[in-house]
Amino acid sequence: MESHPEIGGLQRVFLNERSRLLRFLQARGAGEEAEDVLHDLWQRLGSAGSQPIADPLSYLFRALENVMRDRRRSDVSRDRRQQDWYQLGPDPDDEPRGERVLIARERLRRAEAVLAAQGVRVELVFKRYRLDGIGQAAIARELGISLSSVEKDLQKAYRALADLRGKFDAE
Repeated sequence: MESHPEIGGLQRVFLNERSRLLRFLQARGAGEEAEDVLHDLWQRLGSAGSQPIADPLSYLFRALENVMRDRRRSDVSRDRRQQDWYQLGPDPDDEPRGERVLIARERLRRAEAVLAAQGVRVELVFKRYRLDGIGQAAIARELGISLSSVEKDLQKAYRALADLRGKFDAE
C-alpha cells in the first residue's frame, strides 16, 4: 500500500481492511450495493474529524451497519413516496379523451417548467432516475457527487412536483 500522508488513522485501517469490510457487507446482504456502501463510508470518514478510536475495526463494522441501515431507510422512503405519487394520479376515465390529452400536455409543460426552476442538476438527476431508469449510485458516480446529494436533489424535485400536484388538484 502506498503512503498517503493526508489520510487519517481510521482511513488507513479502512484501506488495509477493505476486502474484509467488503465481505462483511456481502454477508449482510448488501449484494451489488456493497461497493457503494463502502464508498459512502469512505466519504463520511473523509469529512469526519479525526479523534482517536479505541478499536477502529469494530468502529468501521458498526459504521457500515449504520450506512446500510440508512440506505435501507432511504430506499423504503423513496419507494413509499413513489407509490404515493402513483396512487394520487387521476383516473384516466374521468375526463373526455381529447380534453384529457390537452390537459395532460399542459400539465407536462408546467411540470417541466417546475423541474427546470429547481436547477439544472436537480432536473438532470430527476430525469436520469425517473425517466432513464438509472440507479441513484450510478447517477452519483456519473455526476461526481455523493449519493446523499442525489437523494436530496430527488427530494427537492419531488417536493416541487407535489406542490404542483396540489395546484392541479385545486384547479
